Amino acid sequence: MNEPIPVHRVTEQGTVKLMPDVDRERAWLLTVDGAPQSYVDLDAPEHLEFEYARRLGHVLDTVAEPGRPLDALHLGGGALTLPRYVAATRPGSRQDVVEFDRDLLELVAGHLPLPADAPVALHAADAREWLAEAPADSADVLVADVFGGSRVPAHLTSDGYAEQVARVLRADGVYLANLADAAPFAFLRSQLATFAARFAELLLIAEPAVLRGRRFGNAVLVAAHRPLDAGALARRTAADAFPARVEHGAALRRFIGGARPVRDEDAVPSPEPPDGAFGIG
Repeated sequence: MNEPIPVHRVTEQGTVKLMPDVDRERAWLLTVDGAPQSYVDLDAPEHLEFEYARRLGHVLDTVAEPGRPLDALHLGGGALTLPRYVAATRPGSRQDVVEFDRDLLELVAGHLPLPADAPVALHAADAREWLAEAPADSADVLVADVFGGSRVPAHLTSDGYAEQVARVLRADGVYLANLADAAPFAFLRSQLATFAARFAELLLIAEPAVLRGRRFGNAVLVAAHRPLDAGALARRTAADAFPARVEHGAALRRFIGGARPVRDEDAVPSPEPPDGAFGIG
């Protein structure tokens, strides 16, 4: 059998590489300009390697009864890790993936094809522009994992964007976003305030060291109009190989403090991570 070989391509994102994992036969790591971006195992799509992806997976596991198909919208494609996860854990789910970088989307779809029986539609488009044209009340879950380089683009951080998210989600729908920040958390607090203005329920999932301000890192924002099972999520994330904490209720309101929703005209990208902030996890 021929050994898989790395694939390189220059795209809108930068220098993209697909590199085989020597420890797992059909697993691949996607990097952009040398930074790990996504990881997939074609033989075990339910395996989530990165810490933030595992936390998003925990939320996806708890938004509905196990195995129930969902209508899912993913903003940001990467190696299609989470669409594969949803297809494996919730067969029959209908999914749309919106990725700005057409070359990246074609590279991943060509070298790491999705299962033939997974109804996943791929769209090369700007996430907010596509969202503005999406039907109202059409998604059970909306997952945002969009980074331009290593930063969340400004136009995906504002109240105008949150308004479109709320419009597209169904009444019992759930929004999940992968964000990144460090103390004093000006960006993260502003994002929580922005979504608190549109949604009744908020959760934040992050590693304790990040929440304590000891290092830059990822945090998962979860928003909904209905109660979320914070207890179930807390148990899952605490028992994970990479333990995390769930903040909600009064503690989260204290964390938000005096932060205000972000207007379109004031929106800025997420902060630039320090060198080496995103290793493989």
